[in-house]
Amino acid sequence: MDHSTRRRRLTPPLLLALLLIGSLISVGAGLSSLAIWTDTDTSTGSFTAGTVDLAVSPATVLTVTGLAPGQSGSAALTVTNSGTLAVRYAMTSASTNADAKNLRDQLALTVSTGACPGTTALFGPAAIAGAAFGDPTQGSHTGDRTLAAAAAETLCFAWSLPGSTGDSFQGSATTTTFTFAAEQTVANP
Repeated sequence: MDHSTRRRRLTPPLLLALLLIGSLISVGAGLSSLAIWTDTDTSTGSFTAGTVDLAVSPATVLTVTGLAPGQSGSAALTVTNSGTLAVRYAMTSASTNADAKNLRDQLALTVSTGACPGTTALFGPAAIAGAAFGDPTQGSHTGDRTLAAAAAETLCFAWSLPGSTGDSFQGSATTTTFTFAAEQTVANP
């Protein structure tokens, strides 16, 4: 065997050993150079849900006894948004007719904004049996009222019993429940 053949057989293992030693040296040097300064910080998120809280005062806006044809009167009702979100609200009503005399269809009602006598009519004058404004279904509707958070508005409820009311209404009675339904205006087109 000649000298050049021998060298070829020894070269690949020697070359592999040298590459391995070189790699280990560079990894060691790289590990010692990875010392870096670091820092961390945090940030938090806080969420609180808003509230929808509509209140009316007084709880009984009208109590009238001893009605006679041609009588009229009024009372103020305050609607307050006690919640933290702006709201829109509507009013509906339901009237009894337990004695079948239909006083609910004879009594006229007007609901207006502002202190009595009111400024802008929201309902009426029309029979108390159908008293309503706005629409209590979700979304913005014609006639809905809006109130900012912690705001209030006064409504005037003015009633009258027409002078033409006949004898058949003597001793009749009706009770009307006014229901105020509110919903948020934010994210609620």
